[in-house]
Amino acid sequence: MTKINMVIIGLGGMGSYHARELIKDTDGVHAYGAFDINPEQLVKAPDMGLKIYDKLADVWQDEAVEAVLIATPNDSHKELSIQAMRAGKHVVCEKPVMMSSTELNEVLAVAEETEKVFMVHQNRRWDKDFLVIRELYRQQEIGSLFQIESRVHGANGIPGDWRHLKEHGGGMLLDWGVHLLDQLLFLVDSPIKSVVADLSFVLGDDVDDGFITHITFENGLKSIVEVGTTNFIKLPRWYVKGLEGTAVVDDWDLSGRVVKQTGFIDHHKLVPIQAGQGLTKTMAPPSEDATTTFPLPKGVAEFDTFYHNFYEVVRHQAVPIVKNSEVMTVLKLIEMIFKSAETGQTIHVR
Repeated sequence: MTKINMVIIGLGGMGSYHARELIKDTDGVHAYGAFDINPEQLVKAPDMGLKIYDKLADVWQDEAVEAVLIATPNDSHKELSIQAMRAGKHVVCEKPVMMSSTELNEVLAVAEETEKVFMVHQNRRWDKDFLVIRELYRQQEIGSLFQIESRVHGANGIPGDWRHLKEHGGGMLLDWGVHLLDQLLFLVDSPIKSVVADLSFVLGDDVDDGFITHITFENGLKSIVEVGTTNFIKLPRWYVKGLEGTAVVDDWDLSGRVVKQTGFIDHHKLVPIQAGQGLTKTMAPPSEDATTTFPLPKGVAEFDTFYHNFYEVVRHQAVPIVKNSEVMTVLKLIEMIFKSAETGQTIHVR
């Protein structure tokens, strides 16, 4: 096995994570070196076994380098990707891949021209909480899902420095939204019918500090996707409704449960409950023998890890797990969300 020597461009938090945790566990890919415009970031490179490059041109000219990881601010992804492929390097690019679908089209044209592999690191397809929901969707353990709510909430505002700036591609839609939307579209096997969205700017930045979007698919499934950075009380990470039950995943620790209808609900024998200053049968709980609570199912990725797949794509022309066509669809969905929030209108896809 001939390993792929990879140089990390941008040795910040995410670039370092790739070297320490992701690449090191892959037999076929070797974290070979690093370049960063901030010399202070490179101080840690020797301890990580990385060769230091003082100039980006040195990376392009090094024939021992076969691939690069681009883990820089979002507005630099296009230029660096094109430079790398024209220099004969394969590219793994962090998300969001580009600032627009137009930029991505330009980069993919260069990838075709140079015959180099260009892949986007959509790592949260491997998150265990997502794989649980994927299992529920595919196996229909609570019947066919008709509503999926996906949320991440925090209370620390927008992290970092450049993420506050629009010119660098900051904001939560491009930061966390790209993950949740990629998961959703990887999950649901139906085209999008309509999108309506609202962005939050309560923290006073140029970019959104959160958003909420309602997405309707042609098969009738509806989804709510929400990111918030001013939420001191979090809503569940996932809340999904099927025709035969409901499931909730509270957080990444996989706490949660499935409640499934396993008996007959006799609507004529429902006992009303006190609800504030009134009574209700509609919101009364089903009888104990009508539902059963189950633990969450195991979610397992039947597909390879990202870097094992990258190796197979480069060496053996395997099918990428993260396809560029899928990345393009997510990027166009993000553009629809921005447009809906700006115009206050529902975007109808077809």
